Amino acid sequence: MKVLITGATGLVGSEIVKLFLQNGVQIHYLSSSKRKLEQQDNYKGFYWNPATSEMDINAFEGVTTIIHLAGASVAKRWSISHKQEIIESRVLSTKLLFQFLAKNSHQVTHFIGASAIGIYPNSYDTIYNETNLEVDNSFLGSVVAKWEDEVNAFERLGIKVAKIRIGIVLAKKGGALQEMVKPIQMGLGAAFGSGKQYQSWVHVHDLAQIFYFIIQNQYEGVFNGVSPYPVTNNEMTKAIGKVVGKPVFLPNIPKFLMKCILGEMHEILFSSQQVSARKLLDKGFQFQFVSLDKALENLLK
Repeated sequence: MKVLITGATGLVGSEIVKLFLQNGVQIHYLSSSKRKLEQQDNYKGFYWNPATSEMDINAFEGVTTIIHLAGASVAKRWSISHKQEIIESRVLSTKLLFQFLAKNSHQVTHFIGASAIGIYPNSYDTIYNETNLEVDNSFLGSVVAKWEDEVNAFERLGIKVAKIRIGIVLAKKGGALQEMVKPIQMGLGAAFGSGKQYQSWVHVHDLAQIFYFIIQNQYEGVFNGVSPYPVTNNEMTKAIGKVVGKPVFLPNIPKFLMKCILGEMHEILFSSQQVSARKLLDKGFQFQFVSLDKALENLLK
């Protein structure tokens, strides 16, 4: 099997690459950074630049599956220019892949697009599954909706399309967890707002396995890439404090303060999405890190 990956050097992409190589999958990857291009037997990099529609056509040679992860980080202050970059990095890159496949002969039969649970509306009591069609009335909600619309286009080419709506990714190096740990380790840990907002999370190892599971079974449609047991922000903060041996006793951080510090991006911290993993479980997927405590022990000890 040969897979083409965009965003292969990022937090999620690097974990997918490691897992796939261990299982004998050959990997081609697209990067807009020429210094990140490598040429190994089973791991080969190719240059692209979605902003200028540049693409090395050799990247598609022998590829049957595309995993599309590329997109500018949302964990950076949302200036007008960065908000535009967040949208364009996802839309333009997806359009470029589509245009290439529409105009050239290829062997691609399966397209897996990364998505995000940010598409689901903010709610303290709704449990979201993949059949929910509501879109959150926020910047992130609109970004994810546009992203998924572009991914859906590949169905017109007779290609199977799967979309994985990813929750908060917990990883040892980088990502949201390490940012949450820093203030707690300094004794400054506190929940945000009421602390009752749900945070649907997933261990990066399980997330990579989800992508592999989707490919192995040639699944189509939407899948929530989250652990079966979401937690509140209060529970997340206290669980991290317990694992790193630091009590969390400070009063919760008010919303207006984080809005002053982060601007519109503060929405990420206060939005509540309780997301179900039932569809994956019903298909037979087995999570290695089901509970938050087990995940944190693995990543922080």
